[in-house]
Amino acid sequence: MKSGIGHIVFHIDTVNIPFYKELLTFLGWAVWYDDPAMLGMGNEQGASLWFGNPIKQVINDYDGPGMNHLGISVEKQNDVDQVVEYLEQHGVAALFETPRHRPEFSGGPEMTYYQVMFETPDRILLEVVYTGPKL
Repeated sequence: MKSGIGHIVFHIDTVNIPFYKELLTFLGWAVWYDDPAMLGMGNEQGASLWFGNPIKQVINDYDGPGMNHLGISVEKQNDVDQVVEYLEQHGVAALFETPRHRPEFSGGPEMTYYQVMFETPDRILLEVVYTGPKL
């Protein structure tokens, strides 16, 4: 048996749909579904992320039970730096002293795990990460 991530659904304040649409378009995802109450974005591997109205009006706490963060992989170390520039241009702060290399996650001295972490307007924690040969 083989499996993979098919889709993830996020409950958000729908006024923030443009944030997710613009960010994921920048990261190379395509719009699969778009209306005022729901946004679906897909990647080339067939995974999709969906954003729509929450059932309950509560504040997300990524350090509480549930998912801590979503990591989005990129192909080049420089892609992380481009995301950092994008975030700065959009007034989104990088968190946890990122961007930075994380040697404890790299898998060896010639490899790197280079990341930026940030929070969306709905307090969803996202990571954009390059793993591969150290440049």
